[in-house]
Amino acid sequence: MNSLTFGILGAASAGASSYSGIILILLMIALMYFFMIRPQQKQRKQHQDMMSSLHPGDEVVTIGRLHGKIDSINKTDRTVTLDCEGIYLTFDMVAIARVVKTSDSKADNDSQPAASATPVSAADQVASAEPAADSAADSTADSAADQEK
Repeated sequence: MNSLTFGILGAASAGASSYSGIILILLMIALMYFFMIRPQQKQRKQHQDMMSSLHPGDEVVTIGRLHGKIDSINKTDRTVTLDCEGIYLTFDMVAIARVVKTSDSKADNDSQPAASATPVSAADQVASAEPAADSAADSTADSAADQEK
């Protein structure tokens, strides 16, 4: 009987510490949200944005690390057909891990010529190659003469 009254009285006196337990549990839930759930939601949103921006011609990597170029996209079935060096494979859209190169950026790179490229005629290439060949022949002759001495 003494233990029963001690348990009841102990519970009554420990009322202030029960709030600290509830606060601790709420704090753990808040930490779990900010360190686990929220980053996963951000990552899922980024992946959905990437999936909605896929176009034929984009170069992608699948979750199995298969590299290919998108040939066609079926939005209703949520599948994508990849051209992997002439072999056409169909995957679920969730199997796309990342986009390596988009077709739009590739078109932009092809349309802008390189700034440092200057046109060089074939005669200029031959003329610039001849002195290099002569100096190489001279250095070979000099090294052969040094070896004979």
